[in-house]
Amino acid sequence: MFVDIAKIKIKAGNGGNGAVAFHREKYVAAGGPDGGDGGKGGDVIFKVDDNLATLADFRYKRKYTAENGKDGQGSRRNGKKGQDLIIKVPRGTIIREVESGAVIADMSGDEPFIAAKGGRGGWGNPHFATPTRQVPRFAKDGTPGEEWEVSLELKLLADVGLLGFPNVGKSTFISVVSQAKPIIGDYHFTTIIPVLGVVSMGEGNSFVMADIPGLIEGASEGVGLGHEFLRHVERCRMLVHIVDVSGSEGRDPIEDFNTINRELEKFNPELSKRPQIVAANKVDLAEDDQIKRFKDYIVGKGYEYYEMSAPICIGTKELVNAIAAKLATLPPIKRYETEEIPLEVLEKKQFSGFNITVEDNVYFVEAEWMLPILSKLNLADYESLQHFQRVLHSSGIIDGLIAKGIHEGDTVCIYDIEFDYVP
Repeated sequence: MFVDIAKIKIKAGNGGNGAVAFHREKYVAAGGPDGGDGGKGGDVIFKVDDNLATLADFRYKRKYTAENGKDGQGSRRNGKKGQDLIIKVPRGTIIREVESGAVIADMSGDEPFIAAKGGRGGWGNPHFATPTRQVPRFAKDGTPGEEWEVSLELKLLADVGLLGFPNVGKSTFISVVSQAKPIIGDYHFTTIIPVLGVVSMGEGNSFVMADIPGLIEGASEGVGLGHEFLRHVERCRMLVHIVDVSGSEGRDPIEDFNTINRELEKFNPELSKRPQIVAANKVDLAEDDQIKRFKDYIVGKGYEYYEMSAPICIGTKELVNAIAAKLATLPPIKRYETEEIPLEVLEKKQFSGFNITVEDNVYFVEAEWMLPILSKLNLADYESLQHFQRVLHSSGIIDGLIAKGIHEGDTVCIYDIEFDYVP
């Protein structure tokens, strides 16, 4: 089964809680606070695995959670870091944040991608000791790990995409010019999954060709198999459009050519502008006037034109040489630029609640929805601070602090951010 799109939820591990403890040792008076910090939660990390070709595994498991950090202990023993969760995906997978649709990673290279960061471990009570607070009887809880719903979309990495109606000879062509061994049969939709083949042009020189399942009219709207696989053409540097010039299926080759190009433009207008070579296949079965009519039309449209009969390798070498020459003039395979998740998405959970606790005149504010906002807070930037202040007011946190009896100069602690309250 070929699956090239999936939706999953990922959750990084929560940070461990800091410990409240005091040093106890014979002959040591007033040993002081001695609690360890909590461990950091594990991250959720995506990595490319070239042994994977589909996203089928994600059909059966939809939620992935990393390990939580361990709590701190006495004697200043810090909690153990939570184990990272590694999620393996095929090369070419695009990762998007579901709500905004923003591309957060293009897994085309070998670099791992941290999709959800583990929560920070909470501080033990030694961090809160001051000259006036020498025996703090409180510690800080760890912060929650990031949680996202993401979509995974596989877009194959290929230099050349083969296009055409079913049964025009795409699979035969890729089988004779590369080591790929697709299923070849004399019936429609023999190819139901994309097939990649490496075409060698000599030592140190090769390119990757993709046999895309046959397209028919309406493919851009989901008819046939095309809609599911047109996305795999999007990365291709160029296209080779194979047409059955003999009309052995009872169709007009010119109409076939125009139909496929219309579907490309409907699906993605950029595809219709992608460099395209046209290959007239099955010339051994066609009449001379059929070949001349099709050639005149294609050349008149300004396309490079080649003739071949793939099963008996007539013209295939010339076509491969032309493809290699064209690729040498084209930019590398497209990589998707990553995007920032919009601020409105980060703040969407703004009114999902918060909790305020008070320990020795320190006001602790807990609100998971604030973590992404705090990660973008720049304390040195006036506009960033102004925005943060507006969030505190609009969310009701300031009113909550006042209701708890806060006074000017009291300390407010929001995870890793501490500041003195000024009305």
